[in-house]
Amino acid sequence: MSDTHAQTVPFVRDTMVEEQEPPLSQSGAYKWTRENLFSTPLNIILTVVSLFVIWLVLSHTLPWAVLGIWDADSLAQCREIRDEIYSPDASVACWAVIAERWNQLLFGFYPPELYWRPVLAFVLFLAAIAPVLFASVPRKALWFSAAAPFVLYWLLWGGSLWGPIAVAAGFALGAAVMRFATPALGALAGVLLAILVPLLYWFTLSAPLAGALNAVIPLELVDVRSNDMGGFMLAMIIGISGIALSLPLGIVLALGRQSDLFIINKCSVIFIEVIRGVPLIVWLFTASLLLNYFLPPGTNFDLMLRVIIMVTLFSSAYIAEVVRGGLAALPKGQYEAADALGLDYWKSMRLIILPQALKISIPGIVNTFIGLFKDTTLVVFIGLLDPIGLSNAIRASTDWNGIYWELFVFIGLCFFIFCFSMGRYSLFLEKKLRREHR
Repeated sequence: MSDTHAQTVPFVRDTMVEEQEPPLSQSGAYKWTRENLFSTPLNIILTVVSLFVIWLVLSHTLPWAVLGIWDADSLAQCREIRDEIYSPDASVACWAVIAERWNQLLFGFYPPELYWRPVLAFVLFLAAIAPVLFASVPRKALWFSAAAPFVLYWLLWGGSLWGPIAVAAGFALGAAVMRFATPALGALAGVLLAILVPLLYWFTLSAPLAGALNAVIPLELVDVRSNDMGGFMLAMIIGISGIALSLPLGIVLALGRQSDLFIINKCSVIFIEVIRGVPLIVWLFTASLLLNYFLPPGTNFDLMLRVIIMVTLFSSAYIAEVVRGGLAALPKGQYEAADALGLDYWKSMRLIILPQALKISIPGIVNTFIGLFKDTTLVVFIGLLDPIGLSNAIRASTDWNGIYWELFVFIGLCFFIFCFSMGRYSLFLEKKLRREHR
């Protein structure tokens, strides 16, 4: 065999050839540029036109932004400094308005000596939402996430700490009622009681209980009125509250719309269709002007709370339809598999159906959240000073009358940071939950 092999094979390599770099045309930036920018004559023309448009835009905006003036007390002084340094015809930004009014754009009329409270609340919010967004965070941290809303409310509005504690006790009461009433009365009756009992407690006993506890053990900070809140902090409070509250409510409405129970199904359908069929600005005016006519005389219902409720209801109707689309996209076999395992309705939804439906609905849910966060600027029409409203107030002053782009660029950048972060997290979550190619 060896003789035959030696006669038929003239040479057998006993060492590997060293690796070589691929040709320049098949790797690196040259390959990417050739394939993506200059692959066809049409692509070449479009690339050249696009580069020209980009250069045209940047050649005007970059000098305006980079050469801007940061140290001035008014728009007139900005123009004087511009005339001295550049020329009367130079186009430069007057960033001094941001340097002087940034705290107002961010915090509204919140007391300056108490800025530490919203800053600390924001830090605690990030710490509280981390266990919800990232599975790598220890699950025990979810207890802090559950307590965070009450702590954040106390930090932002002040007042007695017993108020948030009394409200939190209502949720504990609802959980206890559901745990002990469900085995005896059934799942549906247990859920209804778990909703009705806390509502009755909040409307009748929570406020007197908090007042009595505060009289015995005072735990009180300086009160801050909702009218003092404004700027981007106001947009964050309304947006985050609406997002956190509308998701569970939207899921419940989606399940209610698919329910076989006639009353629950029709109530869910009517709620969703009525809320979606009316613009958000109409609901905000309803919260601002008309809601007081349906309340008992002398009732003091905070305007910001009314706005949060209306924004939550409006967003939940859209979330319900997004989740319903995810439920409809699941194969019927998933429902049959849950029945075959002997799971009841709530366990099948919690363990099998909803996790898959929510994974399918992630893009639509995040898109609704981004739209909700941007729509918080509509509160300017009912008298709340969001960033847009404060920019109008700043431009109305004699010092900054006539300034436009600098304020809107700053406000747009703040909204972009939050909306872009939500979009990137959505992509991260979609890639993490993707299973079809593993």
